[in-house]
Amino acid sequence: MNAGDNALDPVLQQLRQRLQVLSPSGLTLIDESHLHIGHAGAQGGARHFRLRIVSNQFHGLSTLARHRLVYDCVRDLMPHPVHALAIEAGTPSTEGLS
Repeated sequence: MNAGDNALDPVLQQLRQRLQVLSPSGLTLIDESHLHIGHAGAQGGARHFRLRIVSNQFHGLSTLARHRLVYDCVRDLMPHPVHALAIEAGTPSTEGLS
């Protein structure tokens, strides 16, 4: 588990579950909501996350295309309960994260 990563957190569980469609070989989710207290987007409990994901499905895709794949998986969770998602997406062969 990562700091800020709580296996019992329902929002983290939903994010992890939705991202499984990308068959990730690596997935790290960090709740950074505490860094955004007072931010207009955090009002009403909307949260901020950082995602590091590695998947073969990103092979040959641009950074924008990789991010679109991720957002397609979690679109219904935005803007609430997820207000923001910082994405680093790479492939197993290069681990080149964008």
